[in-house]
Amino acid sequence: MRVLLVEDESEIAKRLANGLNEASYSVDVALNGMDGRRFIESGEYELIILDVMLPGLNGWQLLQQIRKLGDTPVLLLTTKDGIEDRLRGLELHEDDYLLKPFAVSELVTRVRKLLRRDRGR
Repeated sequence: MRVLLVEDESEIAKRLANGLNEASYSVDVALNGMDGRRFIESGEYELIILDVMLPGLNGWQLLQQIRKLGDTPVLLLTTKDGIEDRLRGLELHEDDYLLKPFAVSELVTRVRKLLRRDRGR
């Protein structure tokens, strides 16, 4: 299973990618929104994990572009926990929303759940 992780904090990205690799996922990492867009345009992913606060092209903008291309499941990562932010994610058709900080084990469990649900469609 190929997963794209778009996270600008390199230490967090490394920790999350390691946890996903240990759970047998193949992970590509982009450290900004522009690189994330390039990965999306050049490859097919079963799931995209997307930080909201990204340099260059933010997560909201990238999610809009992802939705124009198809319905790949998207898990948003963010520190923004206000109702307007959660509503924005729903309006842009995110599939799940995970508030930072979180345990890697929770992320892996949510990834499994999203991929199971997507296979059921």
